[in-house]
Amino acid sequence: VKEGVQGGATLSDALSRHPKIFDPLYTNMVEAGEVGGALDAIFVRLAIYREQSDQLIRKVKGAMVYPLVVSSIAILVIAVIMIFVVPTFSKMFIQLGGTLPAPTRLIINASDFIAGIGGLITIMVIIGIVVFIAQVRRTEKGKFVLDKILLKLPIFGPLVNKVAVAKFTRTLGTLVSSGVPILDGLEITAKTSGNKIVEYAIMDVRKGVVGGKTLAEPITKAKVFPPMVTHMIAVGESTGALDAMLSKIADFYDDEVDDAVSNLTAMMEPMLMVFLGGAVGFIVIAMYMPIFKLITLIK
Repeated sequence: VKEGVQGGATLSDALSRHPKIFDPLYTNMVEAGEVGGALDAIFVRLAIYREQSDQLIRKVKGAMVYPLVVSSIAILVIAVIMIFVVPTFSKMFIQLGGTLPAPTRLIINASDFIAGIGGLITIMVIIGIVVFIAQVRRTEKGKFVLDKILLKLPIFGPLVNKVAVAKFTRTLGTLVSSGVPILDGLEITAKTSGNKIVEYAIMDVRKGVVGGKTLAEPITKAKVFPPMVTHMIAVGESTGALDAMLSKIADFYDDEVDDAVSNLTAMMEPMLMVFLGGAVGFIVIAMYMPIFKLITLIK
């Protein structure tokens, strides 16, 4: 970048030569700052935008990490019990002979499956699914389908939608307040949305604006954005304070994401604990049922 500026290029042009590091959001805002003579203010806005965006991402990752960690521990504990503990009981029951209770037979059969070729097959299937999803994500249509599924998930879908709205309003508000034209701002916001459903919705909004409509009109037709967002944007347009209104919407949805993450964590924690305790408890009871039966017969 330094060499480019020394060679006579503008700062925005120099930044645009490194698209993997500086996306269109950066280059267009810097260009607007250069034209308006307010480059220092633009950098402050960019810094604030990046801090708020990173904070939003950390919140979402925090919501995803906890259930994944607890689920992984639960699966690991159950796998260790099934592979190392259950076979010991199984050998003892074979030596004793007799008919085993149905729950015990179920656990022993599951243990034999996991400890044998079944465990390898399960691991291969999981790896195959992960690789398949990664390959699908590389295609335009695949991203669209997966993002659509993600938005419709019963627990995580609403959270993803709120994050998308917060990111849309934050990005567009930052661009508009920096002097970037609304059409360019919508295009940049669409490309940096990170969700194909949201991207297509924003591009449809852009087409409406190109056709002479206000920003609020095509947003009303986009199912991604709640009615409150539409109404607040309409008010912002009518009062000439669109950037400030977009910033207020973003702040509101940042708080909504906070609440959603807290509620999700509070809901997932007892559910995962009940699942882990129930699974381990069922295995333990199933393994001790023949022993209880034997003790009863001896008495």
